[in-house]
Amino acid sequence: MSDPDLPWRTGIGCVIVRVRVVPKSSKDGMDGVEPTAEGPAFKVRVRAVPADGEANEAVERQLADWLDVPKSRVSVASGHRSRVKSLKVIGDAPSLVNRLAARRSEMP
Repeated sequence: MSDPDLPWRTGIGCVIVRVRVVPKSSKDGMDGVEPTAEGPAFKVRVRAVPADGEANEAVERQLADWLDVPKSRVSVASGHRSRVKSLKVIGDAPSLVNRLAARRSEMP
C-alpha cells in the first residue's frame, strides 16, 4: 500500500515517481518536493523545452541520474503532455524506495 504523503508508490518490479516539471529552466536539477493537485511531487528543473518530447526525455534522464539507475529503466508512465508526470522506474522496488527516501532526505 502506498503512503499518500510520499511522491512515489511501489508497483510490481518498479516504483512510480510523481514529478512536477519546470521546463526551460536555467539549469537541470531536482529541487525538493512540492504539493500538487495529484499529491506531493518532486520538482524537476530541465533546460529542455516542452516540444517534441524533449522535456520528457530530459526528465527521464534527470531522474535516472539522480537515482543512479540506467536511463533505460526510467520512462514516463502518465502525464506526457502535463507538467505533473508519473515516471516508472523499473527495478527492485524496496531498493528503489530506500534510494528515493535517502535522496529526499538530502534535499533542502
